[in-house]
Amino acid sequence: MKKSHKALLVLGVVSFTTLALAVSGLAKPSKPTAKSASTGPVTFAVYGDAPYGTKDSDVSQSDATPKFIAAVNADAKVSAVLHIGDIHSGKQMCTRAYDEAIFQMWKGYTKPLVYTPGDNEWADCHKIAQSGGAWNATTGKIDFVVDAQGNPTDFGAGDPVANLLLVRSTFFSHPGWTLGKSGFEVTSQAQVYDKAHPADAKFVENVMWEQAGVLFVTVNIPGGSNNEQDIWYGAPSMSANQQQEMNERTDADVRWIKAAFAKAKADGVAGVVIGSQADMWDPEKGAAHQTGYEPFVAAVAEGAKAFGKAVLMINGDSHIFRSDNPLSPTASCVWETATAPCVTDYAMHPNGGYNVPNFHRIVVHGSTAPLEYMRLTIDASKNAPNGDYAVGPFSWERATQQLP
Repeated sequence: MKKSHKALLVLGVVSFTTLALAVSGLAKPSKPTAKSASTGPVTFAVYGDAPYGTKDSDVSQSDATPKFIAAVNADAKVSAVLHIGDIHSGKQMCTRAYDEAIFQMWKGYTKPLVYTPGDNEWADCHKIAQSGGAWNATTGKIDFVVDAQGNPTDFGAGDPVANLLLVRSTFFSHPGWTLGKSGFEVTSQAQVYDKAHPADAKFVENVMWEQAGVLFVTVNIPGGSNNEQDIWYGAPSMSANQQQEMNERTDADVRWIKAAFAKAKADGVAGVVIGSQADMWDPEKGAAHQTGYEPFVAAVAEGAKAFGKAVLMINGDSHIFRSDNPLSPTASCVWETATAPCVTDYAMHPNGGYNVPNFHRIVVHGSTAPLEYMRLTIDASKNAPNGDYAVGPFSWERATQQLP
């Protein structure tokens, strides 16, 4: 069926020598309603790091989310939604009930919703601040946070792998389809992967699709945890489980990024959009904290340079709206705060010597009230110079109306 988007069930890229469907035993929903094909511009509402609370009892943003969803639904300019991770703050617990509550709220979106996980809903669940646990040097064991009955308060006692499985089972139970009442088909890494790397079949949350003449790709790159270099539970050394998780995800993500660029180049699309949670150039954390992200930065930089057309990366994590090109030593930068000058983060990853003028990065506003989203418009007929609010076929604006 002709649609305004295209799932990429056959990637046909050099790096994927053998492709296979990996969805046996997973039920597909009935075919979602799809709008008629369109070659004209489309606009996404993009946001992340929401709803947030300062503690578990703070439900002000959660309570406001249905009205926020209604405002996005009512925005005639917007045809789809992209949430780039962190569905609660780093001071709130990781529970099945909470994840399911967000899932139920998101059913209120009348437009398709694409979601990529953040660190707070899985990678950071081990932390004591999120009621996971802490290493006890005296006993040599983990002291888990427990309730009055002695049961761990966090799902899986805060184990990140268990919580990622929970996120997958809650939000990605039907691989190849977006969320929202009028969803559309996408390609999940769990559906199409290289048989030489069977662990890649786990990554149902990594998706890509083509729409409005560009290619979209989402990648599970959690922020905050420095690609898991924060040792789980504050133990003296990284566990075998943590090392395996980090290695498998890093390798799968890099392969997915490379596959996306290869597909974009083969199809001759006008641009690429990359959605992930981590701010891999967060100036507050400093260069040393960012080293774990270097494989992703290298894959994006090399892919963008070879692609040659506009590449827009959108992330959250650091919560303050920012528009820049951290892969260029001369690019301009704008952000929403005036407390300090907005300087380029080019030096954050200096080892690669990157200079990619066709790359641009946006950090969407998050965590603080009022809830806010960004309108991202894609118009393949345009080719704007790389600037603060446009590049290639992409342009954006903050939806600054006072949403709940």
